[in-house]
Amino acid sequence: MSTTEGAQRLPRVLRPVRAGNGFEEALEQILQVVRLGLVPAGERLPAERELAEQLGISRVTLREVLKVLQDQGLVESRRGRYGGTFVLPRDGGAGGEDELRRRLKDVDLEDVLRFREVLETGAAELCAGQGRLSKEQEDRLLDALAATQDAPLAEYRRLDTLFHLTLAELSGSPTLAGQYAAVRATVNDLLDCIPLLVRNLEHSQQQHATLVAAVLDRDAGAARRVMREHCCGTAALLRGFLA
Repeated sequence: MSTTEGAQRLPRVLRPVRAGNGFEEALEQILQVVRLGLVPAGERLPAERELAEQLGISRVTLREVLKVLQDQGLVESRRGRYGGTFVLPRDGGAGGEDELRRRLKDVDLEDVLRFREVLETGAAELCAGQGRLSKEQEDRLLDALAATQDAPLAEYRRLDTLFHLTLAELSGSPTLAGQYAAVRATVNDLLDCIPLLVRNLEHSQQQHATLVAAVLDRDAGAARRVMREHCCGTAALLRGFLA
């Protein structure tokens, strides 16, 4: 995959950093890209020039950020014609309830779940209530939905994340989309500790389809209601494994 293709596949979660914290904020954003699986393991990040332009930082600063990620074993740099910075497979860790409880030591689960619900329901309502989406926007949403429906089990969580990020982007609020990317990264770290349950995924797929239909019908109330139910399902799953 070319670097241009890699950039096109990234949802618009990267945004210019604020003056004074360029390194730290750039590191945070690229970490989100890696943690959310927006660039799959084994594939290449967008070119340095493109990343630096999107983040509004120098290529020197960007290389410092990439060096940190490389030191952490998250990416590797390859030279040559087909070189670049490639995402490495993540260590799944021990998994299970013990690992979930360990990760929760530094996370206020209820706060994370409430914030996620506020962002998700708000994004769904905005998407449905702001008027008809353009043909390009409709296609993006339908493509993201189709990708989750056809996803192999190992790819489901990444493609599910991309579906929700697409919805957040289409809300028309870059701030909302950026905040959602951050909270989703935290949620995914927790979901990675529990098994993918086929029955749960089938239910999620039904909710996704109903949600997209509500958005395309411009029914803001229905979109908000379905998204709230969807978020409550994820919350119940996590609480169930902690019970």
